[in-house]
Amino acid sequence: MKWVTRRNIRVNRTATAWLIRRFIDPGAAFLFVEPEQVAEVQRREGATGFDAPGATYPHIDGAGRCSFEALVEEYRRDDAALRALARIVRGADFPDQIDLTPESAGLRAISQGFPL
Repeated sequence: MKWVTRRNIRVNRTATAWLIRRFIDPGAAFLFVEPEQVAEVQRREGATGFDAPGATYPHIDGAGRCSFEALVEEYRRDDAALRALARIVRGADFPDQIDLTPESAGLRAISQGFPL
């Protein structure tokens, strides 16, 4: 299956791609495009978009969840470890929630090096 998200991945997109490949779709193929292209590529390629405007799993959904949280809730709801990791990712992804878990600040710091 194809998945599409914004280029220049950071913490949530990295974590979400890992979650997809490891627990949801082991054969996942990822497309990384400009933010404004995600919805169109999703439609044209039959891909599932995440962490972008117009994506199936937007950066923040109607329930206030980041895409990682939404996918855990949909595909791995009963996995306590992934639910805990979802809180860590959420805290790392949203600066105003950095104190959500003790691990969030460390994950955010690590993710700052991703674009290098």
